[in-house]
Amino acid sequence: MPLTPTPRTSLADQVLAQLRQSIACGDWPIGERIPTEEQLVAQLGVGRNTVREAVRALVHGGMLETRQGAGTYVVTRRDPVQLLQQMDYATLAEWLEVRQMLEIEGARLAATRRDATDLKRIQAQLEARGDWHPPEIETTLPAFVERDAEFHLAVMRASHNQALLAMYRFFSDQWDRTIVHTQRDGALPTPTLQQHRLLFEAIRNQDGDAAAQAVHAMLAPALAAARTQGSNHAPPR
Repeated sequence: MPLTPTPRTSLADQVLAQLRQSIACGDWPIGERIPTEEQLVAQLGVGRNTVREAVRALVHGGMLETRQGAGTYVVTRRDPVQLLQQMDYATLAEWLEVRQMLEIEGARLAATRRDATDLKRIQAQLEARGDWHPPEIETTLPAFVERDAEFHLAVMRASHNQALLAMYRFFSDQWDRTIVHTQRDGALPTPTLQQHRLLFEAIRNQDGDAAAQAVHAMLAPALAAARTQGSNHAPPR
């Protein structure tokens, strides 16, 4: 492949990279206020608009937080935007591995912590989920994916672990793309309605081990197929 000219980055991008590096290296610890706009302009030798654009990008990305009348503070040393970009390179098998880990523990907790309201919600979503038929995939798949997602979200809510639920919600769009990919790829096994019923029964019986095993049984075949069939690409975005 012939080499091509490397595109030049904008001045704001260069400043953004420097600020991100300073935060990542701990030059400005978490909870500490970063230098003022005037100080950054002087240190970086650039204009105010360039500094504002870079800082605004880091605020939007979640690394910094602007507090009215108090300045801008470091929230985290890890850039969520860069993390998402790195995750774009994950394979389908890797996404399925992460989903399996989260759902297994979520189901185990749901079985031991669920209350009557949780159980009614999960059962209602199970009944609404139903099943699908491949010949009608193009017309039924979008609605089916949404119903399936609501069932699994109901299970995760029943875990009563807000951190786990927030993490699961964060990845939910990718889960949906994974479902679409596995449903459209006939080579990858699809979890059955009966397997979902077994998960519900385990949660109703407050059997954490059985719930975990039910989730494993749902996802393990697709994961094994993704690993062995060379599905080394992420689902379409």
